Amino acid sequence: MNKIVIAFAGLLLGAGSACAAQGSDARELFRRIDTNGDRKLEFSEIRAARAVMFDRMDANHNGLLDADEVRAAVEQVKAKRDFQAAQFAGFQAQAGRIDRNGDGKISRDEFAAFIPDRLLQADTNGDGALSISELRALRRQ
Repeated sequence: MNKIVIAFAGLLLGAGSACAAQGSDARELFRRIDTNGDRKLEFSEIRAARAVMFDRMDANHNGLLDADEVRAAVEQVKAKRDFQAAQFAGFQAQAGRIDRNGDGKISRDEFAAFIPDRLLQADTNGDGALSISELRALRRQ
């Protein structure tokens, strides 16, 4: 499961490609995130998945991501080479936007609540969820 979560991290973090996870891995992860089984990724489900991802990135378990933990997460993904590391590295650039209170650290709540612009824009019907067709369109971008 960890490999799948790492592979799909780019989409959830908003910096990576929507096609980070391919084929059966992407379908399996979609099913895991789609907890209500409606075949859409609701933003609330994405937030819950981001909270789980945060817990994995928070190496010292203090409820905050510091610069070293963000760098370590990026390096872990680069080492896996599951998708273009350059896209994932964009997460570091977004860290300032995620850190809403500007304290230089990202709390679990800040991380989970952040829905990347790319995902917000992909929600073309404005229902607060990404349908299969919206995800496919995002994948082609």
